[in-house]
Amino acid sequence: MTTSSSERGVSLGMPELPAPAYPDDVRARLETDAREVIARYPDSRSALLPLLHLVQSEEGHVTRTGMRFCADMLGLTTAEVTAVATFYTMYRRRPSGDYQVGVCTNTLCAVMGGDAIFEELQEHLGVGNGETTDDGKVTLEHIECNAACDFAPVVMVNWEFFDNQTPGSAKRLVDDLRAGRPVTPTRGAPLCTFKETARVLAGFPDERDGAVESGGSAGHASLVGLKLAKGEAAPARVVHPRGEAARTEAPHDPSPTEHLSSHDAPQDTSASDPAHPAGPAAEEGE
Repeated sequence: MTTSSSERGVSLGMPELPAPAYPDDVRARLETDAREVIARYPDSRSALLPLLHLVQSEEGHVTRTGMRFCADMLGLTTAEVTAVATFYTMYRRRPSGDYQVGVCTNTLCAVMGGDAIFEELQEHLGVGNGETTDDGKVTLEHIECNAACDFAPVVMVNWEFFDNQTPGSAKRLVDDLRAGRPVTPTRGAPLCTFKETARVLAGFPDERDGAVESGGSAGHASLVGLKLAKGEAAPARVVHPRGEAARTEAPHDPSPTEHLSSHDAPQDTSASDPAHPAGPAAEEGE
């Protein structure tokens, strides 16, 4: 039998303090939204993830009040809701900024300058990982790979991409965010606040629809692999060591039949070339 967190607290002689309640008007509005979300699922408890985004859109993080609300709406214990809310890093457990600035520090972004960007932003903003500036505008954190390695190093603001960043461009970015100046992502939808992002993730209409192209779209770097797979040529990207000036000569322009390496082009194998089937594997000792 499942035991709620409050029941366990009572059994230990430490009853759980009740979570503050939402004001009546807020509660009524959230209940209307929550019922709309729950109706999308054959099993109501499947709506827990979007409901956590919903309450996060209200206060900017998942509070005890929000978790109690989710539990009430779905017939779950607060312990069950807390287990999910604390497992996923996309749910904030404490107040955070209007703009979540995430610097990718996974391998490729790190070696391309992500580590340097993160270190300089910490010093520039005067905050550590997961901390928020005094004005409540920016929360800085390092993030795991967001599948944008072809544009490394990448900074994300409320999950929108800012590609090919440098320490200087990243500092200008956060300065603009704090000053309220308009900021345009490299690609994707226009930027919005973290609360607005949370509501979209809860499954409600994205008011930015129809304006996605204003932020640009995936470019040449995303298409290189596709071109190579088709046997088409792609110019090599020259990465210069830090501190070394870029060379002035024109980039190498390979011929249509030239590839970056033998591994980049489709190869004729027994599977792809019936005219040259593979023979039986040689026995050991032959």
